[in-house]
Amino acid sequence: MKFPYGICDFYEIITEGYFYSDRTERIPMIEEAGKYLLFLRPRRFGKSLLLSMLENYYDAAKADEFEKLFGHLAIGKSPTRRHNRYFVMKWDFSAVDPQGDAKQIRQTLYSGVDRPIRS
Repeated sequence: MKFPYGICDFYEIITEGYFYSDRTERIPMIEEAGKYLLFLRPRRFGKSLLLSMLENYYDAAKADEFEKLFGHLAIGKSPTRRHNRYFVMKWDFSAVDPQGDAKQIRQTLYSGVDRPIRS
């Protein structure tokens, strides 16, 4: 059994056969909690993996792969009405260089936001 130490990409974990501790039964609770959620957990406690799992669950572009990704998990047996209903864009602000003047920082921020939109 392969353990996904340091891997926070849900799609990669599932499709490449890594061990995944199923927490998808919490999706209905997350949906009922409201619009604005704040995930406060210490480092290395799975925040990025949770968000990656939710990204794959709600993304309309992944609808054809729902059974492959979630069929064997708790939420795959009884999905909510919202699964694969949204267009999801993922932004990674770690690539934004905070060095330089305001114009340079603004340009790297705009580039970081534009990249996922154009792909």
